Amino acid sequence: MTKIELIRKLSDLDRRGIHVLAKRDIEKMFPDEGEKALEKSLQRMVADGILQRVAKGLYVNPSATSKNRWIAEEIAKALRPGCITYVSLESILSEYGAISQIPIDRLTVMTTGRSGVHKTPFGTIELTHTKRPRSEILGRTLEPKGRPLRIATRLAAVSDLLRVGRNVNMIIQEEIDEESEGESA
Repeated sequence: MTKIELIRKLSDLDRRGIHVLAKRDIEKMFPDEGEKALEKSLQRMVADGILQRVAKGLYVNPSATSKNRWIAEEIAKALRPGCITYVSLESILSEYGAISQIPIDRLTVMTTGRSGVHKTPFGTIELTHTKRPRSEILGRTLEPKGRPLRIATRLAAVSDLLRVGRNVNMIIQEEIDEESEGESA
């Protein structure tokens, strides 16, 4: 893979709104490149600033114009392909104004994949495994337009917080009671 070939392909992907790439995606773009040659090319492209490595086997196009405020969510989604992953716990409760703390530089998500913590240039992504069935997850989450990940409802996020044994002392009870009343009405 040459710099010009990669830049051209990255530009095409950027026009389609794609700027987070897994190594397997890059392998598909350059099928004639051998495994060792591809690895060397990726190292060279990262060193030259054409790609930014954000996790093992995961890259971002740093010059993409399609990058937006949801890049950490896009990375989280790419970290667990084929799994249901949704924003929950402290991250979404903070967005709802239901906790007294605002997590800075950390995205907390639930996933049907394995748990893990990934430090990226776009913040730390904390993935927590859930055993909930797909139908239950879909019923307890929303799909906001323009966001890469689903988000938990307030009550689902509190339930997730309790289920994984996290600190619930920071919850602003009035915010949760308000949603509970809305659901029972």
